[in-house]
Amino acid sequence: MKFKFDHNNINVLNLEKSIEFYEKALGFKEIDRKYADDNSFILVYMGDGQSNYSVELTWLKDRKEPYNLGDNEIHMAVRTDDYDAAHKLHKDMGCICYENEKMGLYFIADPDGYWTEILPRK
Repeated sequence: MKFKFDHNNINVLNLEKSIEFYEKALGFKEIDRKYADDNSFILVYMGDGQSNYSVELTWLKDRKEPYNLGDNEIHMAVRTDDYDAAHKLHKDMGCICYENEKMGLYFIADPDGYWTEILPRK
């Protein structure tokens, strides 16, 4: 038996704002969208255009209050081929929430507070 990564899910309050963030901050593009039969939710899958892995943004129609992310120790990580340009973009966007210069990495936070670790190419 084998398993293969497919996607991660995060719930978002403002779907369009989240889509815009992931497009601008990481270059992800919408690759699929699904609507509930009763319009109670929308799923939007964002991909990097290089792998089959995606991030599923889930918008729930009746959700009004921010999600409780706890201690926010769960995150996804991406590698970039131009770490310095990525860092400048994210600094200009004001979304860097934690930096560890000694380890050569930093984190950005999306509009709902989910973190993404930014790593240089190996």
